[in-house]
Amino acid sequence: MKKVIYALMLSLVVVSGPVFANREIKNETKKPSPKPLSAAERNAELKKWEATPAGIMYKKWEASPAGKKVYAAEAKIRKHIKDYTNMEGVVTSLSLPPGSRLGFGVMVRINDDDYIVKFEPEKSQLEQLHSLKVNDKIIIRSHNVSHAPKYSYPIVSCDYVEQDSKVIFKRVPRKGGC
Repeated sequence: MKKVIYALMLSLVVVSGPVFANREIKNETKKPSPKPLSAAERNAELKKWEATPAGIMYKKWEASPAGKKVYAAEAKIRKHIKDYTNMEGVVTSLSLPPGSRLGFGVMVRINDDDYIVKFEPEKSQLEQLHSLKVNDKIIIRSHNVSHAPKYSYPIVSCDYVEQDSKVIFKRVPRKGGC
């Protein structure tokens, strides 16, 4: 009986040894996170990118009348974006420009300029957003406005929409951080 117990104990030790050793090796092989680039390195990378065909096209777009129009429209709402305050707008279209890959969104006129307003809705919020109609007045709040040469309008990532003093959309924060 003692021999059987000793044999089982020995086999347990022999089997568990590589398991624990393998676990330690896996923990040690984690790659360290890359260090953030310094300002000089960042500028060097930017200069390198600007020399690529994509960078050249982007610079041409920035200098074009379409690019200047987009930047001027962004500047008009920058204070509202920075302060996260209400912007009053009117829905001008329920669809995005052809070929867009922004997901669900609408076109909205704010202060006489058109904007793409994109949403990241949960399934439960879609019904309320689909109730929007052209010429509806809405209140928008956002933390982010962006642009892309592909679009002739600034892109507002919407966090909050209110219609007739009723909240119809509020962005749900992502789980697990950022």
